Amino acid sequence: MKILVTGAKGFIGKNLVCNLKCANHEVYEYDIDTPETELDAFCADCEFVFNLAGINRPKEESQFMEGNFGFASVLLGYLKKHNNKCPIAVSSSTQAVLDNPYGRSKLAGENLLREYSKETGAQVYIYRFPNVFGKWCRPNYNSAVATFCNNIANDLPITVNDPTTELTLVYIDDIVEELFRALDGHPTIDGDICVVPVTYKATLGKITDLLYSFRDSRKTLSVANQSDGFEKKLYATYLSYLPTDKFSYPLKMNCDNRGSFTEIIRTAERGQFSVNISKPGITKGNHWHNTKNEKFLVVSGKGVIRFRKPDSDEVYEYFVSGDKLEVIDIPTGYTHNIENIGETDLVTFMWANECFDPEKPDTIFLEV
Repeated sequence: MKILVTGAKGFIGKNLVCNLKCANHEVYEYDIDTPETELDAFCADCEFVFNLAGINRPKEESQFMEGNFGFASVLLGYLKKHNNKCPIAVSSSTQAVLDNPYGRSKLAGENLLREYSKETGAQVYIYRFPNVFGKWCRPNYNSAVATFCNNIANDLPITVNDPTTELTLVYIDDIVEELFRALDGHPTIDGDICVVPVTYKATLGKITDLLYSFRDSRKTLSVANQSDGFEKKLYATYLSYLPTDKFSYPLKMNCDNRGSFTEIIRTAERGQFSVNISKPGITKGNHWHNTKNEKFLVVSGKGVIRFRKPDSDEVYEYFVSGDKLEVIDIPTGYTHNIENIGETDLVTFMWANECFDPEKPDTIFLEV
């Protein structure tokens, strides 16, 4: 489909354009630096319009109406000129219900679209977006979340005047998903307004606390709670602001003459993830657990994992190799060890259902 996106270089526009192109649509991109003659040509040929252009930080108050109402008038004029009655989805704002210069300009743009729809029969979808967050949002402009993410990721200070201030937020990928529904003719409608089904409420204090925890997670080895939709999306947003020379970070390797053991991730809900490296001929383990359970996955080298119940002499052996990836469960109640029987390092990815607690290790030494 041939799709016109105005405000194509903006935050929402950039995300939408990238996804439209990846879905093999032909996209006409219009922004403030695009010649108006191209807008004329785009309006003659397009089959759907996403009008995301607008002004929210003008130098003069009058520019609100010029940018939000005035541009919509120009856009609709070109569509009328070419008798193009294709559907239009427009980005408005929740401030359209407020009596301020920005809100009045957004409401005027909405009403213009409503009159256009009555006059031409063209389908119009009006979206009133709250605070939008996600990747590629410009920091230090009009998004507190973008500014906080950028500054905290880059070790810059932030200012929070009132941490109890609550924001209503919508995630950029949820917006793009909803706009694709509009493109297919199935928008989510609430009255005469289209909406993004998923929104979140969070205080500035909660947002900044989470962002600082994300920053510190490289030391604590913790990760965001992926079962919490907002926290999951905020973490994804934070990562997009990492400096390009700081994507990597070191881990503490606990090394001795046998090899090394390195924790990767610690989670309160899903346990601990680690990498164990054993030198040739080395045996590690020889202990059992009451409740703690583990999974071992050898990814390189050759080894054998042995099991024995404490009250039995019978030993069970599982031969493992990086040539055949298979997970070995380490059940409770079995003393176990892992021996490197190859000529190279034995590299094992290990998961434990709980993080190691030196006050309650649940690890009892007993030779297999």
